Amino acid sequence: QVQLVESGGGLVQPGGSLRLSCAASARISRFDYMAWYRQAPGMQRHLVARITGRGTVNYADSVQGRFIISKHNAENTLYLQMDSLKPEGTAVYYCHAHEEFGPVERVQQRDYWGQGTQVTVSS
Repeated sequence: QVQLVESGGGLVQPGGSLRLSCAASARISRFDYMAWYRQAPGMQRHLVARITGRGTVNYADSVQGRFIISKHNAENTLYLQMDSLKPEGTAVYYCHAHEEFGPVERVQQRDYWGQGTQVTVSS
């Protein structure tokens, strides 16, 4: 069973920065993609940023130009650099990993989630 452990959350003022980390218990090169999601109180969980195994990235419109997702395969760690944070960025941020395996005619999928790390943007 793969474990994902997030860290780096905390309290930051509007306009500030944080860097989240997600340490995996397995080689992250096995995953088809990894991603960061966030969930604000009373809201659904939403995709923030995703990076494929080949390094292709995409972002939610709300964070485009302010957040950067990256990964370090040798360290088995996923990162999210968050700059120019806004109060609406207050949420629990979750690390996610997705893998597909097996023969083409019977592809199986697995998804893994971390426990989340709280980010609070407030003055």
